[in-house]
Formats: sequence, C-alpha cells, structure tokens
Amino acid sequence: MKVVIFGATGMVGQGVLRECLAAPDVELVKTIGRNPTGQRHPKLRELVHAEMWDYEGMDEELDGFDACFYCIGVSPGKLGEQQYTHIVRDMAVNAGAALSRVNPRMVFVYVSILGADSTEKSRLMWERVRGKTENALLALPFRAVYVLRPGMIQPLDGIKSKTPAYRIFYSLFKPVLPLLHRALPNLVVTTRQMGQAMLNVVRRGAQKRVLEAADINALSRS
Repeated sequence: MKVVIFGATGMVGQGVLRECLAAPDVELVKTIGRNPTGQRHPKLRELVHAEMWDYEGMDEELDGFDACFYCIGVSPGKLGEQQYTHIVRDMAVNAGAALSRVNPRMVFVYVSILGADSTEKSRLMWERVRGKTENALLALPFRAVYVLRPGMIQPLDGIKSKTPAYRIFYSLFKPVLPLLHRALPNLVVTTRQMGQAMLNVVRRGAQKRVLEAADINALSRS
C-alpha cells in the first residue's frame, strides 16, 4: 500500500512512520508537514508544506494513496475556541477534503483524543471541537474513515514528544508507564501499538468507526 502521513514529527506520527517503514506491504510513505522528519529511507518521500490549510493545485502530490494517517494534534493550553478550532478542525477537514477528492477509495485514519464528544455539546471546549472534527471527517466520501481515541500514550523506540511539558512528564513517569500499560490496557497504549493498529485497520477494517484504547490494543495484535 501507499500511505500519506500528516504530523510525522509528532509523537504518534513518529510511531506510525516507524511502523510503516518497517511494514513489508507498505511500498511508499509520503509525509506532509511544516518540517522535515530528518529521516532517510528508500520508501520515504517528504513534502514540506508551510500552509497546512491550503491544498489548492496539489492534486498530483496527493493522488495515488491507499491510506492517510492524520496525526496532527495540539494541546488546548491557553487557546481560545476559535483558534483551537482553526488548528484542529479546519486543518484536518481541509486536508481530508483535498484527499477525498483525488483518492475516494482511500482509508482515512484520524488520531483524536480520549473524551472527544461526538454530540458536540460538552461543556469542555476541546471535547466539543474534537467531536466536531471527528463528525466532519466521518462524513467525507472516503472508502472508510476511522477515528482513534487513545488515552495515555507510552513512547517507545526513542520517540519523544515535541511538547516540552509532555517531555518532562514522560521523563518523570518513564519507570511507571510500562506498569500502567500492563495494568490499564483500556487506557494506556504505546506508540508502537498505535502504528500497528493504524496499519491493521487499513488492512482489515474494524467493526467500529470510533476506536478507544482497548480497541487500539486489540487491533495492534490482529
């Protein structure tokens, strides 16, 4: 298969990129992002794209893919709802719309967050926005769209988060995370499992369109 990855420099994106490059049935991986990954591999092609909301005139760059793994995320932090919506929903939906136009047979996999509210009525801004994003992507005319809602993610294989606060957290809790992963398989997943589950949902599909941590763990083993 040929896959395109958005957000390959983030923690989840690094994980899925690693699994794609190692997978025998993946023949080509294209990453799209503002910064290069810094990796070199015969399968890897990189597109550095400054304006992540605009894909006009890029059909040739986006055509010919079997799957998209959309891994771009941002912490709500002090962002207002309008700014958070622009970064989270608008960016993802614009990319999805451009891809669905040229790859209607594609499987689109979106990495969301635990707690996203598909009713769009949550009192928490980030839950509403993520739910709106999921709903908009699920409505796009792809062969299939899947939403992954991981809980806590344990980074493996030397992968690190780009967010300073997260790096501090993972550094402090590094000895504990493997124990949590074993004790709470319905809450904790690894970057390796994320990548394997995303590939497997393209290969074999899933019974549900919205997949929680337990589903991700199960899919990674299938």
